[in-house]
Amino acid sequence: MTEQIAPKEQSAQSEANTAARRSRRLPPSTLIMAAGLLFLAIVPPLAYFTGNEFWLSIFTRLTILSIAAVSLNLVLGYGGLVSFGHAAFLGLGAYAVGIPVHHAINGEFESIATTNGLFHIPMAVGVCALYALITGAISLRTRGVHFIMITMAFGQMVFFAIVSIETYGGDDGLTIYERSSLPAISLDNPLTLYAVCFVSLLLALYLVHRIVNSRFGMVIRAAKGNEERIRALGFNAYAYRLLAYVISGSMCGYAGALLGNFTTFISPEMMDWTRSGELMFMVILGGAGSLFGPVLGASVFLLLEEVMSDFTIYWHLPFGIMLILAVLFVRGGISGFADRLLGAKRDD
Repeated sequence: MTEQIAPKEQSAQSEANTAARRSRRLPPSTLIMAAGLLFLAIVPPLAYFTGNEFWLSIFTRLTILSIAAVSLNLVLGYGGLVSFGHAAFLGLGAYAVGIPVHHAINGEFESIATTNGLFHIPMAVGVCALYALITGAISLRTRGVHFIMITMAFGQMVFFAIVSIETYGGDDGLTIYERSSLPAISLDNPLTLYAVCFVSLLLALYLVHRIVNSRFGMVIRAAKGNEERIRALGFNAYAYRLLAYVISGSMCGYAGALLGNFTTFISPEMMDWTRSGELMFMVILGGAGSLFGPVLGASVFLLLEEVMSDFTIYWHLPFGIMLILAVLFVRGGISGFADRLLGAKRDD
């Protein structure tokens, strides 16, 4: 009898040890994020010092759009809110930089005419927060496809409003002749600008991580699954979602301020509904509801776009087909696929 029990105990102990070793391992998603951030920290500066400033500009744009995608992921991936007007926050943030500089260069409206980045950034965040509060309060009264359409409608309202203002270039756009000035930081230096964008991306990821793992974030994620049950527990799902929408819009507005400083040119085209669709595609492609997924999606989207456009002027068709196939057949996006692949290899 003792001889029969011993092998069972040894087997149970072996399984327990195996489970303990697996629990001590870092999750594949954490390893992917660490590798990705390390790549972004090393390769772009290396490209700059080796004379490849073009690739530094590509990675600068990549980090800025990654911040915007991370902000959208907060409401889309974790909150289940399909916002089709998020590009409006990018545009408003960029114009919050361009308009004060425009008046400062022309010597007009001294009350808002400034090139001070400590004015531009709070202005961008504040304007986008107010816009998100007003439009979100209305949009969140709807659900499903109605929410998608009303967010797109609000975005197009801003688009056409900017087009109609000839003072700021209308449809031709507005050139930013001077970048935001910050204490001890010169955004005219490409490497410094990239460093600011990269640090901003790290802070955006940390902020979203803290939000989704807080009690507030748990309510947002729970409301995505079953809003009626959340209400039955005594939570005001509408208020929680509205606050998440405001946070998301403010973060995207900050990305817009960085984008304005990077491009030194802004136009209504950057807030068109097609741009909102690109941001949404980045989130879904990388993995909605995963922390680093939007960064992966933005990276693959922009790098594929850049590489394929060098081969043919008709790159849009194969590029679109590849992205559609990835979304349809790669469950959980790139992040989910990498998690499953690395997890299976480590278990072997």
